[in-house]
Amino acid sequence: MNLRQVFLVGVAALAFTGSARAQTTTGTIRGYVKDQNGTAISGAEIQARNVENGVQRTTASRADGSYILPGLVPATYELSVRNIGSSPQRRTVMVQIGVTLPIDFALQAGAVELAAVTVTGASAIELRTSEGATNVTPQQIQALPTVSRNFLDLAALAPGVVVAEDRVNSTGFRTFSAGGSTANQVNVFVDGTSLKNDLTGGGVAGQDASRGNPFPRNAIQEYRVISQNFKAEYQKASSAVISATTRSGGNSWSGNAFFGYQNKGLVALDTFQLAKQRTDTSFRKPAFTRSLVGLSAGGPIQRDKLFFFGSYEGNYQDRSNFVNLTPPTGFGAALDSVNLAGYNGNFTSPFRETLLFGKLTYAVNANSSLEVNFNNRHETDVRDFGGSRTLAAANDFRQNVSIGQVKYSRVSGGWLNEAKVDYSRFQRNPSPTTEGTIARIYHYQGQDAWIGSDVSTQDFIQRRLGFRDDLTYSGREQHVFKGGVSVDLVNYHINKLNDGVPKFEWADTINTNCWCRGTGAPTLAYNYSHPFQLRYATGAGLVDVNNTQVGAYLQDDWTPTPRLTLNLGIRWDFESRMINNDYVTPQWVADTLARYNNSLPVPLDLSRYISTGKNRKPFYGAFQPRLGFSYALDKDNVTTVFGGWGLYYDRSLFDFSVDEIQKLTRPTYVTRFDNGTATPGAVPWQDSYLTSDTTAVSSLSRSTGTPEAFLIDNKTKPPKSQQFSLGVRRVLGPWVASLSYQGQRGTDLFMYNSGNFGYDSLGHCCINFNISAHGIQNIIYSTNGAKTWYDALSLQLDRPYRPSADGIGWGGGLVYTYAERSVAGIDFLGNLAGSFPFDFPKANGIPKHTDRGGSDERHHVVANWIMDVPYLFGIQFSGLLTLGSGARVDIGTAPRFGGVQDSTYFAGGFSPPQRNFLFLGGWAYRRVDIRLRKDFPKISGTSLGVTADVFNVFNFQNFGDYNIAVVPLQHTITVGQPRQVVSDPRRVQIGVEYKF
Repeated sequence: MNLRQVFLVGVAALAFTGSARAQTTTGTIRGYVKDQNGTAISGAEIQARNVENGVQRTTASRADGSYILPGLVPATYELSVRNIGSSPQRRTVMVQIGVTLPIDFALQAGAVELAAVTVTGASAIELRTSEGATNVTPQQIQALPTVSRNFLDLAALAPGVVVAEDRVNSTGFRTFSAGGSTANQVNVFVDGTSLKNDLTGGGVAGQDASRGNPFPRNAIQEYRVISQNFKAEYQKASSAVISATTRSGGNSWSGNAFFGYQNKGLVALDTFQLAKQRTDTSFRKPAFTRSLVGLSAGGPIQRDKLFFFGSYEGNYQDRSNFVNLTPPTGFGAALDSVNLAGYNGNFTSPFRETLLFGKLTYAVNANSSLEVNFNNRHETDVRDFGGSRTLAAANDFRQNVSIGQVKYSRVSGGWLNEAKVDYSRFQRNPSPTTEGTIARIYHYQGQDAWIGSDVSTQDFIQRRLGFRDDLTYSGREQHVFKGGVSVDLVNYHINKLNDGVPKFEWADTINTNCWCRGTGAPTLAYNYSHPFQLRYATGAGLVDVNNTQVGAYLQDDWTPTPRLTLNLGIRWDFESRMINNDYVTPQWVADTLARYNNSLPVPLDLSRYISTGKNRKPFYGAFQPRLGFSYALDKDNVTTVFGGWGLYYDRSLFDFSVDEIQKLTRPTYVTRFDNGTATPGAVPWQDSYLTSDTTAVSSLSRSTGTPEAFLIDNKTKPPKSQQFSLGVRRVLGPWVASLSYQGQRGTDLFMYNSGNFGYDSLGHCCINFNISAHGIQNIIYSTNGAKTWYDALSLQLDRPYRPSADGIGWGGGLVYTYAERSVAGIDFLGNLAGSFPFDFPKANGIPKHTDRGGSDERHHVVANWIMDVPYLFGIQFSGLLTLGSGARVDIGTAPRFGGVQDSTYFAGGFSPPQRNFLFLGGWAYRRVDIRLRKDFPKISGTSLGVTADVFNVFNFQNFGDYNIAVVPLQHTITVGQPRQVVSDPRRVQIGVEYKF
């Protein structure tokens, strides 16, 4: 049975057992007011009162009895309806971000006196959206276990979403991805302000190569993960968006303070550490401490009018990195036994993050409100040392993110206007912790001993002044029109000083074919007597440009019948300078390319790669139609069929443009030294060259090295995707079940290719045109050649946490996803997550195949639960379960030109070993995280709670990085032992929280 047949069977099972108006940061209530005979009531007054702060919104029913209350801040509302001659009714409802609640009223004839009030409940579950969306509720944010309080971690509750795991020693991307795409293709909105990173990889500002959090979790009220078919109001994302809303103060003051702690005694050793402990008497358990602290408070400055909320969170970590140099003899004084004692040992790697947030909410009058907020993130991380890399080579990786915004909303009749101004500043600023020394690299026994400073300083700053206005008209029956315009004035200020410290490299023997370690002929013997190579960059590193981003959209949520909703929208986006439109290729580069283009393995169309400053035009074609529908099969919305199709444009990173400029204005020169014998391409060694005097090194490098030429296609397009989905939702008692198909096709992804390396006529690597002999070290040119394919079938069950009358409640959810992912134009999708998407030697020659980056996982399960257990001392028990079948990967050399492939190639030939979980087998990844919380009785309105989080409670060893070798011509596969674990072993975190 294929994927389509399975899907259709599942739809039938859900459909026959027994409208959405999403705003960026708000929710909607809509419905009908009728009398006891089903006749529409016109002119009835419907009022929504925010229970927390008393702010009210009022509307009237239309001729057909319909009403709508758009633009409601997510909160609990007291919803009441009154009509002369009818008995009034009242319901308490919870409005969630992006959700439309259908609330109908049937009024009974009664006294004209508007006195009696009926209180009823209403479900907070959304059934009529056409989007593939999952709401993460306040209860889940507060109760579910997450290691470092990163609110993005819970995005994994949505089908098809993958979140980078927070490891004890991780320094990589703390990001999320969806739909088989990379993290670069997502966007996050907080209170409507985009956190998009235009400059470097990771998608979200501040999450590029960081172990920090993007926002204080105690300031996030709730958020919505839209992984399919998001509407035209969302921009700069081609796979998924997260829209979050922050907490606000109410009519009573309240707050909380918390502290969480973890140290090495609460962290188990993994399989590899245990093996090392048994065989190495010098092994010591790595030191580690993590302290999470926070404080928040909110309340009225003027009751029913002006409110304040503020929060602080700190994430403070210390870990020990072990440096262990064990070089053979013959290295000389730099690595003699006396000096090794100073290099080796355990050294502290500190991480410090401070998050601040403040918000003022002002109810101007019954029809308008004003909101002002500000947040700031500052972090430092001393890292990138350990093993054979000494402490002196550490980096201080700094991130600074500041955002301020002012938002004004006004309601007048059927019109709602939401205007916003925001300013943001994102900074990514890594630099060496040791200055004024050279870098010494010693290659030996498969290791690279690094002594001295790291070599690169970077300072990426993105400033954005944004203006946005959204206008909603709901005064016409059956239609809700919404349109908007946004203008962002963006400045990119980049000082990229890569290879700014002289880096000298030593080895015993060098293969002069590639000037790398090796014993293949022809070789040069150095025996560590002096360096064989110097790498150094010199020249201007500063790039400062402005970019204007404009977006406009129009959408109509049309309800031709009470059961059918059509979402019709179109969006257009434009950037004046996504790439260097006015860049001029240096004449000497243009002349060299023209002279030797026909000698390249694949000649270039130089009209696309020589920029005159006038032949690059901004991309005007980013029109994005987005269509969706939902249809209720019954009048009570028990079963709903939904689906949609849309086109979504993203953007390419501006860092690509920086490389185009800097690789020529600030080239990295590589100088080769001979071993005392005259060698082509090498210069005689002199001891005076080994110096930190950058003036002397610069003169040497410029006289002996050649720069690289990075060429960006003049017709570069922004990446885009098509998304299409079809599904069914069904109410099953207190549960909502959803079965859906999601498809995504990513195209026009930015890729780099090698211009001077290629394949021979048999498709074998590599032939090389020695362009370095003509003044250019390498030619790197871009294409829009990378593509992704994603098809998934997901089953989702959800029961929101609800306390009963006695305060005891429970809730839970389950997501199962069956997915297939493929890529073209690249072997390793993981490369696309970074800022240098390059696959050697010719990425756009790789046809569709399984992703070797490890994202083609067939089966994935995520479950969550929150349970109050009154008989167990009143403890709340919550947890997360994650199971994965493991990623399939190709083995051998993937097919390249014209379908030619290596004889050892096996498409999807390896899947990791799988194990059982409870009664089900087939899992390569298993993890269960739990949290136990005990709240003690209140004293004078305050309470104290203690928590214990246990991550990977069963201590499953989840392996990865398998050593796979193919024996040529025999089609046999040798599967070695895994080389690492991809999740941490069991660890415990204890905490305390005081509420006041």
